[in-house]
Parts: sequence; structure tokens; C-alpha cells
Amino acid sequence: MTKQEWLAKYPKQEERMTRFSTLSDMEVEPLYAQDDLGANHAAREVGVPGEYPFTRGVYPSMYRSKLWTMRQFAGFGTPEDTNQRFKFLLAEGQTGLSTAFDMPVLMGYDADSDRSLGEVGREGVSVSSLNDMERLFADIPLDKVTTSMTVNCTASIILAMYFAMAQKRGIPLSKVGGTIQNDMLKEFIAQKEWICPPEPAVRIVTDMIEFCAKEAPRWHAVSISGYHIREAGATAVQELAFTLADGIGYVQAAVDRGLNVDDFAPRLSFFFDLHSDFFEEIAKLRAARRMWAKIMKERFGAKNERSLLLRTHCQTAGVSLTAQQPFNNVVRVAIQALAGVLGGTQSLHTNSMDETLALPTEQAVMVALRTQQIIAEESGVTNMIDPLGGSWAVEALTDKMEKDAFAYINRIDELGGIIRAIDIGYPQKELADSAYRYQQQLDAREKVIVGVNKYAIPEERPIDTLKIHHHVEEGQIDRVRRIKRERDAGQVREHLGRVHAACRNGQNLMPVLIDAVKVDCTLGEISDVYREVFGVYRDPAWL
Repeated sequence: MTKQEWLAKYPKQEERMTRFSTLSDMEVEPLYAQDDLGANHAAREVGVPGEYPFTRGVYPSMYRSKLWTMRQFAGFGTPEDTNQRFKFLLAEGQTGLSTAFDMPVLMGYDADSDRSLGEVGREGVSVSSLNDMERLFADIPLDKVTTSMTVNCTASIILAMYFAMAQKRGIPLSKVGGTIQNDMLKEFIAQKEWICPPEPAVRIVTDMIEFCAKEAPRWHAVSISGYHIREAGATAVQELAFTLADGIGYVQAAVDRGLNVDDFAPRLSFFFDLHSDFFEEIAKLRAARRMWAKIMKERFGAKNERSLLLRTHCQTAGVSLTAQQPFNNVVRVAIQALAGVLGGTQSLHTNSMDETLALPTEQAVMVALRTQQIIAEESGVTNMIDPLGGSWAVEALTDKMEKDAFAYINRIDELGGIIRAIDIGYPQKELADSAYRYQQQLDAREKVIVGVNKYAIPEERPIDTLKIHHHVEEGQIDRVRRIKRERDAGQVREHLGRVHAACRNGQNLMPVLIDAVKVDCTLGEISDVYREVFGVYRDPAWL
């Protein structure tokens, strides 16, 4: 029986009265068959794991050789508080560290700044100086554990502190591995944590790419991040398109600098959201790998096969977590995490059930970590490489997402590239429109959030949450003020002057920043140099 004969035999009148579409509102067929792949679909587009175009995975053996890195996000209060959480998670089986910083760090202010009042240590760890960084990673073997750090406009300063700490311990930068997010283009599109405008921001990112390619070859200098784009309201296709467009922007900037694409592209990394629409998320990751391989090979002429690999960290969708019936979040996270594994991620963070209410408790974060471990050790999905490869439904969704995402990228090229598109607000408007449509669907109950707009209960018992006490802020303020009193003021002025000069003359900032943090120049002081030299960005939506 053909698909058409089947459709004729079982008409749509027998279906439930609902609109069948993905979470991103992509309509789905009731049944997929060979015909849905189209006459032009070639077997090489699916391929095999570890071979171009890498639809089925970037490595031949995938999880039969090595499981993904289990990297739970951690950061709150003082450096000592977060250091204890790091050690707890490592003891429970986590295989890589992931660091959350507080809002003052993310916006470029020291703990003692008036602008930091009430925010120190609240949504991440407080770090103002190299001393804070050293306490944060006390007893952590930097040459054995990879570290991810989620920070953007001050990423250059935080990375300088991390590298300076390694050098002080006698660890060569060539042995230090990890990732720093450092995706400023995504900030202008979605997350809105910035200091300077796009052009100088991308210049700083390029400095970091260039420095790490030469001095820290195990370090990923940028994690090109769709996660926050999706969290801001993007569809899965928009997340895919704008993320890869940002990647194109960084590669082009580095090539324009004079770098050989194969000297830095192998250390580019990505970061995607995992939402609740199971097959849509799997198709997104498959399409991302295939698209990036084509972009690097055809657009940039990369020769090294490692330059073609889209290796990615994934995190379950924070925006999907609900304050209502928070135990439901455990189920959501498990489904999303399984999609990431079946989609072929290299690294994974599973959200804790209480993260919509506060930073996670130890108990909640352990359940989130155990979710990954159960998938890895009990589900059996890691025994086979890309078990969904060849599924008519999955391959058809992958093809459609690739086609629609490339249409967005072509539009961005027509506008003059991603920086120009950001300047005129194109991706920002697309996200706003998408978020508005989704909210309308929720209000009309065309889309369901269990426990919120369907199956709600009138009264709920609150769960225990993590609380950050005021003495954390007071202690961090006292510490940074003491460091500023006791350091060599002359050396601080000299090194801040060198940072100022490097910003103006185009010198690579990283060596200058590493020297500056070693004499206790602080994150806020260096950020002030950026503000003075490059200016402060204002979103065009508010002009």
C-alpha cells in the first residue's frame, strides 16, 4: 500500500480536532514515507557517521567509543561556594565543569560597584579579580578537567584570569582545555548583555580565536550559541539559521584578519537548546552538522576535515521549565536530554527542576545529573550509532530544516552579513514576532504547557529552594576593596594603560590582559577601558 492509498483509506476526519505541528509550528504529516524525501534526496545527504556531510554524527564510533561530556551548570555566591558545588558534582560523576557567573560579571562591573548592589552572587558566582578566580578553582586540576565558562562581553577578561591562574600553577596553556562562550553576536540578537558595539566586540572575539589557535590549542575560544536565541522566542529553524549565520560572521572576521581557516576552525564549538518537541530537536542537530560542513567546505574552502565538524554542547530548555508543578520539569528534561543524545551532542547539561524558581539545590542538580547517567547507562540508546538515521520522518524533517535555515542565511547575506542584519534589527524582529505568535497559541490553548494552561491545580505546595544570603555580597565587596587597597597602584595604572593602547592600536588583547590581571587589575576596571575606547552599545530597537 502506498502512502497515498493509506491516506485515502484513513481520512483526516478520523483524527482528533487539533492542529498537528511541531513546537515551532512546523506542520507535520500524519505519516512519512520514501516519497517525502523528494526526488532529489541523495543517500549521500544521510551518509554514515564520521563522514561528510556528518548528518549521522561527527565521529565514526560516537558513544560506543566515548560518552558525551556531562557538564552541569554551576555557579552561585562566593567562589568558595561554587568550588564546593564543583567538587560535589565531580564526586557524583560529572565529567566536565560548567561555570555560571553573576550579573555584575556578565555586564562588566566589580562586586563593589554601585551598579552591582543586590546582584552579587545571585545568579552565578562573583568574580572581580584573579584572586576570586583562584579561589573558584582551588584544588581543581586544570590540565585534567575541561571547564566551560558562560560569559560574553567580559569573556576576554575572564579567560585572561583563567590562563593567568594556569600559568601561576606552572601549567602550560597547551595543556589547558575547555570552552568560553564569548558569542557576542548572539548577545546583540537575544541575550542583551554587552558593553561595546558589534564591530569592536567581534574584534575582541577574533583576538581570542587567534590567540588560542596559537597558544592554547585545546581551548575553544567561542561557543557559537543558539541556546539564548531559542530561549528569546526563536523557532527551531530560526535558532539553527541565526546560530550558523553568527558562525559565518566569526569565521569571516578571522579570515579577514589573515588567519588560515584550517588553523582555527577545528576549535570552534557550538551550543544548542533542546526543547520538548522530540523529533524536531533531533532533526535540528542533524541539519546543523550537515549545514556547517557544507558552509565550511563550499563557502570557506576548508581543507582539514576537522574544520568541517560541528561539535556542540546542548542544554535542555530553561524556558520550558514551569514554576507550577515543578516535578513535571524532571520529565521534560529527560525527554529533551534524550533528544540531544539521539541527535548526537558532544556535551550535555540537564536543567534542574527548580531552576525556574532559583539556582538549583544539591538534591535537584543531582537528579538532573542522574537523568543523564540513566540515559547513558540504562536506556540502551548509546549501544547504536544514530539509531534514527534513515527514518523517513527524521530525514524529511532534517531536509526541511536545512532548506528553511539556508533561506534565512541567504536573506542575511543579501542584507550585507550578520553584523549589518543586527544593526538594522532583522533577527531581533524575527525573534519577537515568533515569540508573540507562540504566546498567542498558548493563550488560545492551541499549544499546551501541562500544569499551566491545561491540567492546572488550584493549590500547590512550595518546594525548597536555594537562598543566597546578604553576607555573600558584603564579603565579596570587602574582598575586592581590600585587593584594590593592597595592590601596587602604579603597576595597575601602567597595565590599564597598556590595555587602553592595545584597544586603540589593534594589538591582540589577550597577552596584555593576562599581564594586567596578574597585577590585580579587576574585571570592572578593564571593562571601563572597553567602555571608554569602544563606547557603549545601544539596541536599535530603543533608538
